[in-house]
Amino acid sequence: MSLAGEVHLIGIGGVGMSALAQALIDVGHAVTGADRSLGADGTLARSPVLAALERQGVRLFPDDGSGVNAGTARVVISTAVEETNAGLRRARELGVPVTHRAAALAEVLSPRRLVAVAGTCGKSTVTAILGHLLVECGFDPVVVNGAQIAGWDEGGARVGSTRKGGGAFAVAEVDESDKSLVAFRPYAAIVTNASADHYSKEEMDAVFDAFVKDVPGPVVDGRRERIVPSPLAREIPMPGEHNAVNAECAIRMARLLGADEAALAAAVRSFPGVERRLQRVGAVQTGGGEAVVFDDYAHNPEKLHAMLLTLQEAYPRGVAAVWRPHGFAPLRKMKDALAGMFRATLRAQDLLVLLPVYDAGGTTDRSMNSNALAADLAGAPVVLASDLGEAERVLRERAAEFGALAVCGARDPGLPILARRLVKGGYDR
Repeated sequence: MSLAGEVHLIGIGGVGMSALAQALIDVGHAVTGADRSLGADGTLARSPVLAALERQGVRLFPDDGSGVNAGTARVVISTAVEETNAGLRRARELGVPVTHRAAALAEVLSPRRLVAVAGTCGKSTVTAILGHLLVECGFDPVVVNGAQIAGWDEGGARVGSTRKGGGAFAVAEVDESDKSLVAFRPYAAIVTNASADHYSKEEMDAVFDAFVKDVPGPVVDGRRERIVPSPLAREIPMPGEHNAVNAECAIRMARLLGADEAALAAAVRSFPGVERRLQRVGAVQTGGGEAVVFDDYAHNPEKLHAMLLTLQEAYPRGVAAVWRPHGFAPLRKMKDALAGMFRATLRAQDLLVLLPVYDAGGTTDRSMNSNALAADLAGAPVVLASDLGEAERVLRERAAEFGALAVCGARDPGLPILARRLVKGGYDR
């Protein structure tokens, strides 16, 4: 992409688009963006991510096409943006070139030796750990991730999922959900695992096989070998066996790239953590003790299972989890697997608070919602909540029963806000 003219990102508030926006800024692009969360009345509430972008000169618009004009050099979209989107229609009318997010990111990273991290589960955490390891080992990499690394936001001045580096390497999370990872031509690659999520297990394996086939450098593939955490991987300051496995994937790649062993060991121990990956945000005081509050991005059966097992081991008294399915199609595809996982995992002393599916708009089939999953969980400790406010009331009223409260799910920006509200608001008897 030429540095002349503005690049306009539709859906700029999302985790992938906001990271791309920061990466574009870092290489000198002028950036504008539109998002559904931005109203048209001029009194727009900014998320911390949008506020950080705005402080760097990004002009923000409602998602009504007003941000696209004849001077726009390029419009960037994700697969989630439908042809009926006002900004995309405006770009088509004006003849403004339209690029998919993955292609735009691949272009930005093309001057570097890219280490691409893929997989159904764990790729954001592995990307974050590997980025941190390479920074601490002197590689000075560019890092573009789907989750924010603690401390990388520079106190709110930047989007903390992205690091501006001057070295030869880049580390980036690449997405299998729409198969756009094929836009990248990485030097090295990690595939954490593959399971049915957006596609069947067989489709996922085919996508990942094609992805790694022509990689010229080192490959760590968790599908082809069982990744057993080394003693060093178990020193990662994140709970859970799954995070030790994530750390092992990153450690193996760092070694293959030539990281110094002593620096690597120190880097593992100093990892600061990942936002919304079993992130402890505080505690609710319950009179007789406290319930620790966690925020987590878990949104498929494997991730939810790993999160619940980790918290159950640490908090045998009970775990209450609020979860919102992140889309109608994913719920329909995963409902049976989710029901089986929850039935097998939830204990009598636990609680699952189910929220309605997060509705991102568009023309999707809305015929199945969370009540269908709740019906499959009859007899399990499950309650349906109509919205975030009701979920908060349930957790406050019953907080004293549990050792941990978890707010989990993808896409909905209200979920991390709920986790912090619980901590800030204290305990209601």
